[in-house]
Amino acid sequence: MAFSTQLLRLLPFLLLLLLLPLAFSSDPLINHYCGDNTFITTTNPLQSNINSVLSDLIKRTPQSGFAISSYGDNTDTIYGLTRCRGDVPPDACSTCITEAANQLPSLCPNRTDARIWYDYCFLRYDADNFIGKLDTSNGLILYNVKNATDPVRFDGAVKELMGRVDEAAVATYRRFGRGVTAFTKTVTIRGMAQCTRDLPAESCRECLASAVGLFPDYCSYRQGCQVLYSSCVVRYEIYDFWYKDDGKNSEGYDGLEGRMIVL
Repeated sequence: MAFSTQLLRLLPFLLLLLLLPLAFSSDPLINHYCGDNTFITTTNPLQSNINSVLSDLIKRTPQSGFAISSYGDNTDTIYGLTRCRGDVPPDACSTCITEAANQLPSLCPNRTDARIWYDYCFLRYDADNFIGKLDTSNGLILYNVKNATDPVRFDGAVKELMGRVDEAAVATYRRFGRGVTAFTKTVTIRGMAQCTRDLPAESCRECLASAVGLFPDYCSYRQGCQVLYSSCVVRYEIYDFWYKDDGKNSEGYDGLEGRMIVL
C-alpha cells in the first residue's frame, strides 16, 4: 500500500498522539485528511461558509451525537457532517466536536475537503455534496501489535461478535451497536460498530462489511483493531474502551505499542 511522503512524515507523530498518557488529553487526535481541492481565495465566500457550517455543527451535534449542515449557494455551498461515538455523552461530544472544528481549518488551510478523526468524534466538510453517500476512501486502520492467545479461536470469536454488533448498528436509528463475548474466564472481547446516520441501512451494512473485511489482512490474531472510514467505524478490544466519566477514557492500547495504516 503506497503512502504519500507527507503521511509518512506525520505517522510517527500521529502514533505518539494515539499512545500519549491520559494526563495530556482525554481524546487525542487520531488523524486528519485534506483533499486536493484548493478553491478558497479572498474573493469567494467559501471560508465564510465553512465557518458558518462549523458553527452550526458545534451547536447542534451534542443534542443527538450527529448533525449535518450546509451553507451557501450553488458552487459556493459547503456541506458538513459530524458523528460522536454512540456511548459518548453530550458534554464529551460537545468538547470533541468543538476541538475538531477549531483544529480542522488550520490543519487543512484553503481546502474545501477536510476530515478529522478523534476517538470520540468525527467531523467533515466539503464543497461536494457527500451527504447520504457511502464513502470508504481515505480510511485508516489501528491495531495492537500484540497477538492473542489461541489466535485462531480468538479470530473466530471476533468474527461472531462483529457480526452481531454490525447488525445491531444497521438495525437502529442511531446506527450504533456494541456487544461483548467471553473468550476465556479472564478475557472478554468488546466490539463496536457505527455508521453516520445519513446512510440508509443497506449502505451502512455495506460500509461495515468493507471495514470488517479488512480484519483478515491487517488484524489477524491481534488483541485489538479498529477501522475508521468517513462513513463508519468498527472496533474490537480485550479491554474496556467504553466511555467512563471518571477521567480514564481512551485507554489507547494499554501501554502497548500500536500501529496505524493509512489507506
